[in-house]
Formats: sequence, C-alpha cells, structure tokens
Amino acid sequence: MIMKRIVTLSLLAIACLTMQAQTTWHQAKPMQTQTKKQDVKQNVKFLAKCDTYYMTAVPEATIDKKTKKKTVVWPDTENNSWHENIGFVKDLPIIDNLESIWPNIAEMSEGSYIPSPWKLTEEGDETVLHCYFRMPADIVENFWLCSDECVILDKKTGTIYQSRRCVPDCYGKVFNLKAKEGTTLDFQIFFPKLPETVESIAIYGVPNWYMRGMGVSFASWSGDLFGLERNPYDYDEMMPIHKAHLVSEAKDYDKDNYQSWAVYNDAHLIKPVPEGTYAMWCTPEATYLAEACEMNWMREYFGRGGNNILVDQRGHQYKCKDVIGYPNNDLFWVEGCSGDYFAIVMVFEPIPMETETITYIVPEGEPFAMWGANWSGSVQSFNIKELRDNQKLFEYHPRKVVK
Repeated sequence: MIMKRIVTLSLLAIACLTMQAQTTWHQAKPMQTQTKKQDVKQNVKFLAKCDTYYMTAVPEATIDKKTKKKTVVWPDTENNSWHENIGFVKDLPIIDNLESIWPNIAEMSEGSYIPSPWKLTEEGDETVLHCYFRMPADIVENFWLCSDECVILDKKTGTIYQSRRCVPDCYGKVFNLKAKEGTTLDFQIFFPKLPETVESIAIYGVPNWYMRGMGVSFASWSGDLFGLERNPYDYDEMMPIHKAHLVSEAKDYDKDNYQSWAVYNDAHLIKPVPEGTYAMWCTPEATYLAEACEMNWMREYFGRGGNNILVDQRGHQYKCKDVIGYPNNDLFWVEGCSGDYFAIVMVFEPIPMETETITYIVPEGEPFAMWGANWSGSVQSFNIKELRDNQKLFEYHPRKVVK
C-alpha cells in the first residue's frame, strides 16, 4: 500500500480471537412493541467468540428540530445501491447488556467510532452468526447486513456453507433502523450446522463487520479455550539494517509533485518472500515491524509510517515513531532492479512481552497526484510469535545478477 498524509482513521481494530466451544444459555429478545412482547431463550453452544472490536467510523448525524432525534445515513456498503430499500425493519433483536459478553467494550464505544464484535454459535441444527451493532443514533438509514454472498468456508475441505436467512428479515435488502441511541442490536445470520471436524473457517459477505474472508482457526469444538500458549520470549536483539543510500534529498516536498520527493537506492535487500510478509523484533526500547516490499520496476515510490499504529488485545495503541533510513510519512522513490525484494522497517513504541496478538492499522491516506496512486487503508491481525519467527527472512541478501 502506498500511503501519504493521513486524513481520517476510517477504521480501527483491537485484535484477539478467543475460540470457545461450550454449552451455555443465551438470551435474545426482539424489541418490545405495543402489541407484541416475546422473549426467546434457548440452549446455545458457543463455537467462536471474536474479541476483535472492529471500530467503525460513524457518519455525522442530523438532528430533527422537533423530535430532537438523531439520524445517521450509513455509507453505501459494497456499492449495494441497486438493492431494494425496504424501509424500517420491525422486531429488532436487542440485548440488554453487551458488557456481559465483552466486559471491556464500554471503554471502546466512545467518540466517533463504534465497536462491531460478533460470535458464532450452534443453535439446534443450524450455525448462527451473531453480529452486534450499537445504535449510534436514534435512526440509521441505508444499512446493509448480508445476502447470498454470505458464506462460511471450511478451509480444509473447501466446503462452502451458504447463509439461509437473517434476523431481522432483511436478507439481501437495504434497510433502516429505529431504536434508542445506545441500544445494542443482535443481528443473526443462519447457516447449515457445521460438522465437528471443522478446524479452520473463513467468513465472507458481512462487510460492516469486515468479514470479507476473515479467518477463524481452532483445533476442535471440544470445549477447550483456544489461543496461543503463554511462552514469552526474551527480548530480541534487533538485527543490523542496511540503510539505503540517499541519492537526492526532498526539495520543497509536495505530495503532488513527484520531482520534490527524496530518492534512495542500495536498500536492505532480502530473499524473495510471499506477498504480505512481515517480521517483528521486540526490544525494551522499541518494537520494530519489517515489511517486505517488491520492486516491479527499476524505480518505484513508497510511503510508510505516519499515523500507522499497532493495537494490542487490551486496546492499547502503539504509535509509529520512525522509519529506519526513510522519511516517516512522506512519499519517496526507491531505485533498484526489477525483481528486488527489500525491507522497510518501522519503529513503534515498545509493547509488553506478554502480548500475544497485534493488529497493524494503516489509516486511509490523502489522495496525491501520481499515476497508480493508492491511498486505501488496511487492518491486519498478526500472531506475534509468528512475526518473530520471520526474523530470519529479513536478513540482508546482496543482489545477484546474471547477464
């Protein structure tokens, strides 16, 4: 991703997937009306509980002068404007106390962002995905949940489990919501029952909960708590970084004038690695996150750092303080050979050694005048042990060219 100045943080995430398999009681109830009052209580088997509080940016609300009620028009999701808008849906399923499921979620619900947690359960002969949504206003218009694109993929067998329906009745439709601001809704998507042999799944087709292939892994459905063993490493010793050579400094830097960008060559080369490879070093002074970059041409532009952050499972944020050998945030040129792989190493505030998972957030950046400009944001969750195991992949590897 090529990034420039960070304008808005379009989404945040706090990552730590906790997998459970146990039988418990779950209570959900539709919103009360004058003519209908119903409580539903049934035996539920937990399959997976996601403590990844994806934080969704809330659009600005309008306030009705007479009723004083707030209205939010939700941004178009996945360009679904061609779907029928069925207006306000009735019998919204709500839960009284989301904090009973996620004790720390209250502190994540402040400001202009709302959390979007979910859990997966087995209820009778069906698998149910519960997507929780806390009303940011009294009325939410133009909302979207899912359609027949919503599936669960068994990543081992390739079997796809198609969604059947959802509660409330809004399957494949754009719809509006009306409930008191702060009310937590329990959207439910129903699938066929998953076999007990399932080990790893991916969930697709729920874009407002960032499920576009989200992976969920667990060893069994036996009742154990799944996650990483707590084996803290000793602190790392940061490997030497071959600092790139500055060919020409930035001159009156302007993101829209590529001739003003700094130029570097002789980067920290590494052996070829799969796309999206990262490594991490944890020291008392700083956390180093190395990203593998590929040179498709002899001269390419990059941009890293800025407002990029790491977020641990407690919700603590760690800021990017520096980019080793390159500008922190500004765009720059790298010269080399087509086919080069090199490392860009970002320096973050130190994280506690007992941290097991981390989320790397690249906010959406400001557009800039350049061919191929890309300013979309990204959210990636990592197992820190796996990142630290990747350190050897980033050892300096001089270029070899055969002519």
